[in-house]
Amino acid sequence: MSKADKIYDGITQVRDDLLEEAELHVFKTGRRRYRFTVVAVACLLVVAILTATLPGQPGSIIAPAVHAMAEPRYPQMTQYPKDPNSPQYDRWRKDVQAQRRDNDFSGELEGYLRASIPQFLSGREGKNALCSPINVYMALAMLAETAGGESRQQILDLLGSDSIESLRQQAGDLWNANYRDDGIVKRLLGSSIWLSENLDYNQTTLDTLAGSYYAAAYSGEMGSEDMNEALRDWIDTHTGGLLQQQTGSMTLPEDGVMALATTVWFKASWDGKFGAETGIFHTPQGDVEQEMLKRTYNGAYYWGDRFSAAGRSFETGSMYFLLPDEGVTPEELLQDEQALSFVLDRDSLGDNRRSLKIHMTVPAFDIEDQMALVDDLQALGVTHVFDPYAADFSPLTEAAAVVSDVTHGARLMIDKEGCEAVAYTMVAAPGAAPPGAEIEEIDFTVDRPFLFVLTGANDLPLFVGIVNQP
Repeated sequence: MSKADKIYDGITQVRDDLLEEAELHVFKTGRRRYRFTVVAVACLLVVAILTATLPGQPGSIIAPAVHAMAEPRYPQMTQYPKDPNSPQYDRWRKDVQAQRRDNDFSGELEGYLRASIPQFLSGREGKNALCSPINVYMALAMLAETAGGESRQQILDLLGSDSIESLRQQAGDLWNANYRDDGIVKRLLGSSIWLSENLDYNQTTLDTLAGSYYAAAYSGEMGSEDMNEALRDWIDTHTGGLLQQQTGSMTLPEDGVMALATTVWFKASWDGKFGAETGIFHTPQGDVEQEMLKRTYNGAYYWGDRFSAAGRSFETGSMYFLLPDEGVTPEELLQDEQALSFVLDRDSLGDNRRSLKIHMTVPAFDIEDQMALVDDLQALGVTHVFDPYAADFSPLTEAAAVVSDVTHGARLMIDKEGCEAVAYTMVAAPGAAPPGAEIEEIDFTVDRPFLFVLTGANDLPLFVGIVNQP
């Protein structure tokens, strides 16, 4: 190990020790009343190829003029031992089991997922599209904690919760079910709230965000370079620096009341590597040469009326590729009830599934997308938080506030090692016929536009996307 590596490891260890000892603090500023803009930021990172990970939870890089009011305590997890016969293995297994939750989330989240995924991904015919519905869910759940009255109720209705208490429990379960940081898998959800130093805030709401959402809290001068830099640094730290191209120009409004930031970081590798060779991918604009990933394995092959599908697993989670029939676009699959049901639940196809030897060919790709979500959320029934005459954020502050903008950006890459993906959301305030009975193996060649879903804990869709141009 080089001297620089030793120094870096030492700094990282000190950081982790400090975070472990961090206590929650309460901050309250002088009272002023204005009409401000509410900003919420949700950032998500999914990385699924690297085998080496940094120890401990992501650290915080905060500018001197920004005050840390709370730091969450992440669950401690034993690192996976090289020797499965060692006592450490039992501790590791116990820690993994401790993060599991009985809630499978399917019933509660189905309505939201079924409505939001087509809404977020539609309207980009011929282009790539990518979103993280779970990321947006966590951001909206935190936003609901800060909202009241009909502003809160509209978010609860969209997210499928009958009360803020049930939403809080569900979001907490979702956070913990996805938490894993054991040296072979990194899948973390992080949260933070950014507050104006010039306003009073409800301590109970801040405590709830810290306790139920593991949300760190920071205060400073909204719109100042120190505050903007601190926010960008926090996001970059919690997303491995993979969003810097999109976060580099991110700023908070000078009249902002608060910003909410949530992150997810997932790292794992395929459960078996792919080979790679150059091939042809048929884009809507014409054929292109592309690195094609190849793997032969025994697994489940699925088919619907207008598509076929197959998937590959990571150490935790999976990626499924939905190949539309000839003449069917991925965008049309988003409006197909059978295909959307498969995105949410692989068992939805019933008997339309066979175990075969699958010769899979899929393109290596690197896609990026950014979208404004205000119109989408309003179409989904969340309107009051955007209306200055109807918005209610009294659970957080007495200051009048309104959400002005919602932006969601994402990037996802796969290669022969695995998958790497990042996303953020900013809220400112011939038919796929079944194989013949005699067939025991099949070629599954994804060489034209397709739909995919990347799943995390409890088989929920962390990312859903369309690839027209890898």
